[in-house]
Amino acid sequence: MIIYNVTILIDPTVKEEWLEWMRSVHIPDVMATGLVAEHHLCKVLMPDDGDDRFEKYAVQYWFPTMEDFDTYQREHAKRLQAVHSEKYKNRFMAIRSVLETV
Repeated sequence: MIIYNVTILIDPTVKEEWLEWMRSVHIPDVMATGLVAEHHLCKVLMPDDGDDRFEKYAVQYWFPTMEDFDTYQREHAKRLQAVHSEKYKNRFMAIRSVLETV
């Protein structure tokens, strides 16, 4: 499995709205591509760096193959990221990584 991990640092003043939007709009849109086998939305507990400016979450999308992930990146990622970026402009930071289960 290929895990696309997106760690989001979100402004606490929009956290509840963002969580609802992620659950009801963004994650369903990603899942609707038909390329993702499962997803997980997690609150980051560690490391706790003492920086209260942001709430920290990780969204993991599990792709069956690297080909599925590549297709997602090529055909869907920019559009879906643009919607998120516009909606929460200047209210978040994203750190993306790709992992492979072993």
